[in-house]
Amino acid sequence: MHNFEKRRDRYERFAAYENPLVNLSFDMTVPDFRPWCKAQQLPPFHFFLYCVHHAIKGIDNFMYRVHDGEVIKIDDFWGSYTVINHEQNVNYARFVAPPDLHEFIARSLEAKRIAETTSALSNESEQLSERERKNNIHITSMPWLKLNAIQHPVFEYKSYDIPSLAWGRFGEPQEDGKMSVPFSVQAHHGFVDGYHVHLLAEAIAARIAQLIA
Repeated sequence: MHNFEKRRDRYERFAAYENPLVNLSFDMTVPDFRPWCKAQQLPPFHFFLYCVHHAIKGIDNFMYRVHDGEVIKIDDFWGSYTVINHEQNVNYARFVAPPDLHEFIARSLEAKRIAETTSALSNESEQLSERERKNNIHITSMPWLKLNAIQHPVFEYKSYDIPSLAWGRFGEPQEDGKMSVPFSVQAHHGFVDGYHVHLLAEAIAARIAQLIA
């Protein structure tokens, strides 16, 4: 929490706002991992999800939460994302996210299968304590759309402390071996500035490059 104390005054200022959220949407450039995934027989979405998860963990600002009126730093968070179920309604996949890529993808695919075949809204966290619910990152993907911007539903702006990430349809392959991903980050401005969103984008690209090298 030493790093947080350096920005406590910023947190207190933005926490006093009726809406303390910052929401940025941009085209993120990353190495084109799809040929590598095809060769390894890995689903690109779940590979990218893995890279996003592990990039987030390296940036303290995305790990801060508010619990019992105090700022805390979580150690880990669920693997989770939205899924369209068999009735064409949104549902939530959730799983314990391991550090190993192949195990992460296996668990993610199983969570997806369960969410797709479940009619009721799943993984609503009713069985979790208030503190356990903080171990979360909200993630959604809209592969049908070239995403330009998104506004996530918020129950109460002032108490919103869990980052929300979204991305749209992956871009076409580029001659330099890169690809673009329309990406969006919404987070509490007391914790996250635009610079930290930049750091996250850089960390995701670096994680991809490391894995497919």
